[in-house]
Amino acid sequence: MDSPAIVLEDLVKTYPGTRAVQGIDLKVLQGEFFGLLGPNGAGKTTTIALLTGLTEPTGGRILIEGVPMGADPIRIKSRLGFVPQEFAFYPSLNALDNLRFFGRLYGLRGPRLEKRVEEVLAMAKLADRARQPVAAFSNGMMRRLNVAIGLVHEPRILILDEPTVGVDAQSRNALYETLERLNRGGVTILYTTHHMEEAQRLCHRVAIMDHGRILTLDTPAALIRAYGEGLVRVGFKSDAGKAAQDRMAQVETVEGLDGQGRHWYLKTRDPERAVRALMAAKEIRELGINTLNIMEPNLESVFIHLTGRRLRDPARAALTSSEEGST
Repeated sequence: MDSPAIVLEDLVKTYPGTRAVQGIDLKVLQGEFFGLLGPNGAGKTTTIALLTGLTEPTGGRILIEGVPMGADPIRIKSRLGFVPQEFAFYPSLNALDNLRFFGRLYGLRGPRLEKRVEEVLAMAKLADRARQPVAAFSNGMMRRLNVAIGLVHEPRILILDEPTVGVDAQSRNALYETLERLNRGGVTILYTTHHMEEAQRLCHRVAIMDHGRILTLDTPAALIRAYGEGLVRVGFKSDAGKAAQDRMAQVETVEGLDGQGRHWYLKTRDPERAVRALMAAKEIRELGINTLNIMEPNLESVFIHLTGRRLRDPARAALTSSEEGST
């Protein structure tokens, strides 16, 4: 992993009224499993669109294995596999015909195409469902087919945009194993996710971005050592008012507050002391505190420390919101 598979140099993308990507510099090494993390609106999807050639940058440049994106787009795209968050196949066709169709788009023909289709069906654990219409697949099976399509042409670089959204735990674990096996075989992987445990398990390095910029980049272990401690999660019975926010800010060891509504995070030099101070406050009942938790140092606490926001699976966000409202 000593030469870059992907290089972004001062990458910028602007739309009317907004600057979605603001001068990103980034290198993903050959054979690396790299995570790109950020809350909704951070610029991740725009960055992926730029990398895959779906949109043109406003400024800066992209190099894929040393070749500028605009210099030889057909050759570059043949090296890339892309698995979008949205399903990208024809549900009226079966898995076999979908894979044959997309394989032909990449120039595969004859025995080579059939061999590769057979391989990715086995890899996705869909060989026994190959002739079943995709519309009858479960969500997890559709996700696996999405990945298989991205792999059918044997790309050297695989880009996945939140591939496990809405997928059950068993299907997620099967996908993890597939991606880890591919990576061990030399495929470079760039991965965006709303699941911090995924990034912590899979990624050699992660970049956390927000508002179109890279906030920090390192191994998960190094980021946890640097930013993972000193957070207390405070839950309220209803939206925390100004009085509650002011009282939390007055706790001696608290250095900052992040959050909104019913969920707040205290940055503190001494989490245990901060919890004791809040519990001992005379007006604790008036504050309406429902839960107090010292967060375990992990990639999620790093993320909250840096962005003040918690990542959530967008497919579950509406459900979570409705559950919170009925609690």
